[in-house]
Amino acid sequence: MRRAFEEARAAALRGEVPVGAVIVDAASGAVVAAAGNRTEESSDPTAHAEMLAIRAAAAALGTPRLEGCDLYVTLEPCPMCAAAIALARLRRVYFGAYDPKGGGVDHGPRIFAQATCHHRPEVYGGIDESRCGALLKAFFASRRPGRGPN
Repeated sequence: MRRAFEEARAAALRGEVPVGAVIVDAASGAVVAAAGNRTEESSDPTAHAEMLAIRAAAAALGTPRLEGCDLYVTLEPCPMCAAAIALARLRRVYFGAYDPKGGGVDHGPRIFAQATCHHRPEVYGGIDESRCGALLKAFFASRRPGRGPN
């Protein structure tokens, strides 16, 4: 999660929503791919950290199925990213802050709980939640002068 947090901080410095993601080979512990959000930079609404990390990991491993890999991400994945996680067949998902408004794993549509979801990774939420959440709150507070960190 430490590396995912570093990716999130780097995203914030680029003016992106500070979310970072890392995909790790579960057997060796080696980092396969890491990314931070790049939606603004690339003018691509799908350039979420998870999507970029999944694409990079699939390219690095030469396969669309990442069955032996785990994802670490600083924010609960949105519905789009949760669907991509299922399609990539990631083994486990570890996420930091919960996202009651935009999450798609423990909130919103709960993608992995749907009957149409053919792969359900193990999910562990709230990993380093306070630090991940604080980074997001500080980022948005800096963009809304006079409104505080809410």
